Formats: sequence, structure tokens, C-alpha cells
Amino acid sequence: MFTYILYIVIGATLVLVGADKLTDGAVGLASRFGISEMVIGLTIVAFGTSLPEFIVSLLASLSNNTSATALSVSNIVGSNLFNTLVIAGASAAICPIAISKTTVQKDIPLCLMASVVLSCLALDTFVSSGNTNTLTRGEGIVLLCFFAVFMAYSLSLAKQKETHSIVSMMSPTRIALFIMLGLGALIGGGELFVEGACGIARSAGVSETVIGLTLVAGGTSLPELATSIVAARKGQSGLAIGNVVGSNIFNIFYILGVCATVKPLSITGLTTVDFVVLTASILLFWLFSHSSYKLSRSEGWVMIFAYALYLCWLIINKNV
Repeated sequence: MFTYILYIVIGATLVLVGADKLTDGAVGLASRFGISEMVIGLTIVAFGTSLPEFIVSLLASLSNNTSATALSVSNIVGSNLFNTLVIAGASAAICPIAISKTTVQKDIPLCLMASVVLSCLALDTFVSSGNTNTLTRGEGIVLLCFFAVFMAYSLSLAKQKETHSIVSMMSPTRIALFIMLGLGALIGGGELFVEGACGIARSAGVSETVIGLTLVAGGTSLPELATSIVAARKGQSGLAIGNVVGSNIFNIFYILGVCATVKPLSITGLTTVDFVVLTASILLFWLFSHSSYKLSRSEGWVMIFAYALYLCWLIINKNV
């Protein structure tokens, strides 16, 4: 038990240090090349902080164990819920976040579409009266096609350089070093944290489904959490929101797309309620953002409270 606690402490420390360095490197990269923080958050930072989800989900999908395979999807659903309600919510609760008109009108709706597409493809028993819920190889390819469209959109945004960008005094070598060290610390720290938290949970008899939706999902989302909070505190709101939105899209279109293409994913333990809550969380985020093009402290707390309610529902209904 002491070893697991030590893993959690060391992991959390590495994540915080990594987030600070990654944020500095990403902001330096954005300003040096005149690319908006939002685009950097949607792409480089989002992909980097989503690597833990990718590793966990891919390894789980390759397993011959049914419960381990189910972890692949539950990890992504849980991570996206955590990203939207806890990360965006906590970032706003610490410091109100300004959200650009483009993000509200294009980026968040794209994130919402990703959740709707996943729900339609995954809920075979509900949508098409199938016998089991499965993500097939064909559906994995469909998700990867959506990802290709998202990347093309992101690259088109990257070409629209900001005229007000200030050239960074940080050298390219230092930028690359900060980004690599930051990502390394985030991923390594996240893995240690997940190992420690899951070890404690299994010792306490918590079910695999709840572990996948909460501890594994929250642990693999620690890089996003730390990066977004640090970015928000430094006034880099575009990076904070871009990280959340981009990670959600990467998780669904790329990670589940790759995993399902490699091997069809059987979806057990997840219900229609989980997917409805996933979509509703993005919708809530969008509605709050659309009202005044910002997330206020009170709205951030509402999002955190919504996640707490979902956790209570999980513990009551799935801890078996």
C-alpha cells in the first residue's frame, strides 16, 4: 500500500512540473511562428497530453481479456468527461476563461459532433437493435476519416497567422527541450499516478468498470488537467481550452479509431446513460461558452458539480 501511495505522490509531482514546462514551450512555439495558442492547444499539446490515453487504450484493445478490452472504450469516455467537466471547469473556477468566437462556433461543435458520432457507432443495441455493442474495424476507419478532416481543418487554421503575435525570445532549442521534457514528465507521472491509484482501488474491491471510467480516465487525463490549469493561471486561455477540445477530439477520432481498426472493440459495462452524459457534458460546455464567450468561475463550479453527480451515479450503479 505504501508503494502505491509513493507512486501517486511522485506521479503528481512529475505531472505538475511537466505541465509548467510544456506550457512555456508551447507558448514559445506559438509566438515564435505566429500561430495562435488555440491551434497549438488543438494539435501539438492535445496530441501530447493524449498519449497516456492512447497507450492505455491500445494496450487494452490488444488484450485477449474481455474486461481489459472494455477498458479501452471506458477509458476514453471517462477521460472526455473528465476533460470537459473537471479540467475546463477547474480552469474556469481558478481563473475565468475567455473563449474566442471561432472556438464557440466551430471547435466546440466539432467536439460535440465527435461525441455524437461515437455514441451512434458504439450503441448498436440502441441505435440499430444489435445484440452487442461493438466498435468494428469499419467503424474505426470511419473515425479515422473524421480525424483526417479535423487535422485538415487545424492546418488551415495554422496558416492564418496572428498579426499581433510577439516574436518569442525563447530559442528553438529551448522550445523543443521544454516541450519534450514537459511531455516526458507528464506521461511518466501520469502512468505512475494511474498505477498507484488503481492498485489502491483494486485492493479496496472497486470494480474494473468504475476504475476505467474514473481512476484510469482521471489519471490519464492528469496531463490535460495540469496543462490547462497552469495555462489558465498564466493567462493563456486559448491554450487551456484548445487542450481540452483538442484532446477530446483526438481521443475519439484518433485513439478509438486506431484501436478499433487494429482490433474490434467489445463495449461492456458502458450504457446509454454514459454516452448521453458524455454528449450532455459537451453541450453544457458549449452553452456556457456561447452565452458570453467565456467560462465564469460559477459556471466552472457547476461543471465540477455535474461531474460529482455522475461519480455518485457510477458508484451506486456500477460498483459491482
